[in-house]
Amino acid sequence: MKPTLRLPASLDLSRFPHPPLSTVRQWVTDVLTGASEECVDDAVLLVNELVSNVYDHATPPCRVRVSELPEQRGVRVEVDDSEADLLPVMGTSRLGKYRGRGLLLVERVAERWGISRRTWGKTVWAELPYRIGIPLQVAHQ
Repeated sequence: MKPTLRLPASLDLSRFPHPPLSTVRQWVTDVLTGASEECVDDAVLLVNELVSNVYDHATPPCRVRVSELPEQRGVRVEVDDSEADLLPVMGTSRLGKYRGRGLLLVERVAERWGISRRTWGKTVWAELPYRIGIPLQVAHQ
């Protein structure tokens, strides 16, 4: 029997004035139960970084989504914020010289990543392969 993921999934963080990172990490882990440990760990790392960026550099509200890529080849994580014109820049931060490396991490870990501008804000997304030999059974919600 194939493992089952609960995708697509969405988490609204608009009620949190500060980033609930432990809640977000646990949610991603739960949603991706059945995926490879490497895929889960990478997704948790990426979502943690992207949510942190919203709270550090943009304006919440924030929404996190996890969905399956076509042909069951992996997952896509997305984080929304309401700042359409405030685009992230790799390797820079207004918060000090020891900050600003998060998107470099995203660049290294993700198979692909990007930014989609919306009328209400933007979505920063990243894609990861499942990294296992068999496709997973997804319980669509």
